Amino acid sequence: MNNLQAPLVSIVTPMHNEAQHLVECIESVIRQTYTNWEYIIVDNCSTDQSLKIARNYAASDHRIRVVQNDRFLKAIPNHNAALRQTSPVSKYCKVVFADDWIFPECIEQMVSLAEVHPSVGLVGAYGLEGQEVVWTGLPYPSTVVPGATVCRRLFQDGLYVFGTATSVLYRADLVRSRDQFFDVDDVHSDMDVCIALLKQCDFGFVHQVLTFTRVREGSRITASRNINTLAASKLKHLTRHGLYFLDAQEFTSCLSKSISEYYEYLGNSFLRGRDKYFWEFHKDAFHKASVHFSRAKLLKAILKNLVLASLNLENSIKKLRNARSRPRPASERDETVYHETGSEENTAQSRPGQCANGGPQQRYTS
Repeated sequence: MNNLQAPLVSIVTPMHNEAQHLVECIESVIRQTYTNWEYIIVDNCSTDQSLKIARNYAASDHRIRVVQNDRFLKAIPNHNAALRQTSPVSKYCKVVFADDWIFPECIEQMVSLAEVHPSVGLVGAYGLEGQEVVWTGLPYPSTVVPGATVCRRLFQDGLYVFGTATSVLYRADLVRSRDQFFDVDDVHSDMDVCIALLKQCDFGFVHQVLTFTRVREGSRITASRNINTLAASKLKHLTRHGLYFLDAQEFTSCLSKSISEYYEYLGNSFLRGRDKYFWEFHKDAFHKASVHFSRAKLLKAILKNLVLASLNLENSIKKLRNARSRPRPASERDETVYHETGSEENTAQSRPGQCANGGPQQRYTS
């Protein structure tokens, strides 16, 4: 695809104090094999060297533009603000978070697929999350999948292939059609918006690793996993969108399974002594999903987890007892040599299995 034919792609990076990783992120955009792009870096009141780094790059490449927020915004509102800075004539939009980066062929591969298949509204691909390849599950070569099919598999089978916002290329007209592209009340708004968009378009997928998502302590990803915000969002997404993709019977079955798994998780969490914030978050999640929070179901889940914990402990004790009562092989038994005089001679120095002081040598097994 030559530059005269290539549609404009708007790439945005919202940032707040990302000096440690920002150079790697910006360099990954500059090194794209696809060259017809604009790059908007939106600084959210950073207090480190992030703004200086971004301005230095903008001074050397006319395609890069730096925008400063006049006040600090929370993460998702800042993502929405960044997307509103894109050109009205761009055909595609790409988010690259400041602590992530993209492989050199990312934009070219995603745009090429979308250009061949006009029904595609968003394009995903395999990604690296730390050192792990993720967003797998679609059989090769499922390049274009109907939006309804992808969402049905998400709700029924738990197949998630959208990744994060860094992992996806969006058609720009779909981005501009939503006043608030990402739901500011949903931690996993990137998943929610993909489901919403796939009501009106198909999903494209490139079977290559094209993006990198960093996992680090203190990040939004690790904080979300600590309290399992995903369970809350999945329940909300199912009640919000499920009946669009599932019939009534399928929806009821999926909802029942989702609620049951949610309470099992909460029952286990109770035994681990979670704090007040944890419980307020998950009770509010039920409310947002328009599902009644049942203390009786929670108690049942707690009792179930107690029984399972008791059985596991009992099985562990039995295994330990069996291991202790099992006869040791001859090579591991204490060995002594008796002479005709009746004296006992210790042979620790010449035989394995004994310590130098004459006692049996202790053996450790993992």
